[in-house]
Amino acid sequence: MRRNISAYRMASGYILLILLAIAQQFFVFLNVYLEQSYTGAEFAFSLAALAALLIGLILPLGVSVVGVFVFLVGYFVWLSTFARLDILAFLWILLVPANVGIAAVIKSALIRSKIVIQRLAELEQRTPQVDLDTALGNKEALAEIVVKQSNLANRYSEHYSFCMAMFKIDFLPLVQESLGSQRYALLLQELSSIIQTQIRYEDYKFSLEQGRFIILCPMTDHDFLQALADRIKLALMDIHFLDRNGRPLKLVIRAGTIVYQKEQFSKYKDIDAIIAALERYSETDLIGEYI
Repeated sequence: MRRNISAYRMASGYILLILLAIAQQFFVFLNVYLEQSYTGAEFAFSLAALAALLIGLILPLGVSVVGVFVFLVGYFVWLSTFARLDILAFLWILLVPANVGIAAVIKSALIRSKIVIQRLAELEQRTPQVDLDTALGNKEALAEIVVKQSNLANRYSEHYSFCMAMFKIDFLPLVQESLGSQRYALLLQELSSIIQTQIRYEDYKFSLEQGRFIILCPMTDHDFLQALADRIKLALMDIHFLDRNGRPLKLVIRAGTIVYQKEQFSKYKDIDAIIAALERYSETDLIGEYI
């Protein structure tokens, strides 16, 4: 949301600059139409007004202020010696510095917006994302939590441990084809809700591509984890969900579990290795189920 607001401010700033330049050129053309003349001085100051927008947008604020001061001094000299005194001549002395000031203000707002967007992008890379509809974390969130949990378990191995389980939709291409993209997204939300009802508040759940869900359970015994994985797997396969033709969807879910082992501490820093291990155990679960 904040990124959208910052992008909107940047677009608004550029639009304001363009409208300001258009308005100034309109009045210049109107003056030419009314006076039926366009002197070299008026041409020069028209270019100066446009250049002032560019200067205020590009140059630092201090340099812009010095430039405005030099312009005012030079303009007063020209006004008192060579200029023809009229309203337009006096307006130029306000228009050019105003252009520099307006462009500098817009630039400062644009730069702040750009910095905000860059910081948000950096935070997205460092801060794991959690989907508001499903409360599911992504792969980056999983990697961060696994590292934190493994560090705790390694430091307090006698009192602290954790387990992980993966639940994977089997025959995923057929499931996606029977549901379509919209109903498949709804299915993932339903599966997430089912998993949430089966785990504790302190447990974590994550979603990966290819229809995979992972839960991480701190302070969970291996025997209880296997029972929990079996219970969640049965609950997921017992879902009442219709495909796009109105027929009940039949899901087959694979499940694989691992328990933290201190002697394999370095492995938990590689989230791809952890996911691969869960994949292997889920394949074994599938074979045992069919046998």
